[in-house]
Amino acid sequence: MNPYSRTEFLLGKAAMEKLHRSRVAVFGLGGVGGYAVEALARSGIGALTLIDHDTVSLTNLNRQILATRDTVGKSKAQAAAQRVQSIDPEIQVEALQTFFGPETAEKFDFSQYDYVIDAIDTVTGKLALVAAAKAADTPIICAMGAGNKLDPTAFQVADIYETSVCPLARIMRKECRKRGIDRLKVVYSQEDPIACTLPPDDPAWAELPEGRNALPGSCAFVPSVMGLIIAGEVIKDLVKE
Repeated sequence: MNPYSRTEFLLGKAAMEKLHRSRVAVFGLGGVGGYAVEALARSGIGALTLIDHDTVSLTNLNRQILATRDTVGKSKAQAAAQRVQSIDPEIQVEALQTFFGPETAEKFDFSQYDYVIDAIDTVTGKLALVAAAKAADTPIICAMGAGNKLDPTAFQVADIYETSVCPLARIMRKECRKRGIDRLKVVYSQEDPIACTLPPDDPAWAELPEGRNALPGSCAFVPSVMGLIIAGEVIKDLVKE
């Protein structure tokens, strides 16, 4: 028996060997990306590149698997790497505490990845990720909006041009069409976003990323489900290739 025996019962030995040889890059290690990393590590992926410029904050504790009282203030990339190694020290882990966007895309060699997960927040970053992955002919799956949602059963896996309801997906459809991107696998929610307000004196405003004028509400049971769905799609796609 080995740590992945129960998975091997379902997928078979050849599939597990394929997963052990695969490298997956996860961009964004928050509520969605953190759970995707967790599932990938526990599914037998042999190598992970983990990218996030941020550090764990107190307000991450309600929903992010990497956030504990022990990791507050630490690099999310390093926290993720340490968690992966605690699950399986044989997994090759590269942790990069850096921001991904059009200005940093050239620093990454996408041809080395067998799959890319986009779990970042910015549209410009998502589009740069998609373009880079497509140029390298590397499969990519993108997370659409998980904030301001309460229904974890409303997620769907679809091509970007088959999405509806989600405001982020609407923007991505428009921008992908402009760039001649004819298909893109995404996970999105069919739940209408919930309007929420934040008192002007709330300390959470200190976390507001540059260029953003609002913070979404979030909970433990929605972004986590999206992350697990994304990881499941990656595993299934790698095995069937």
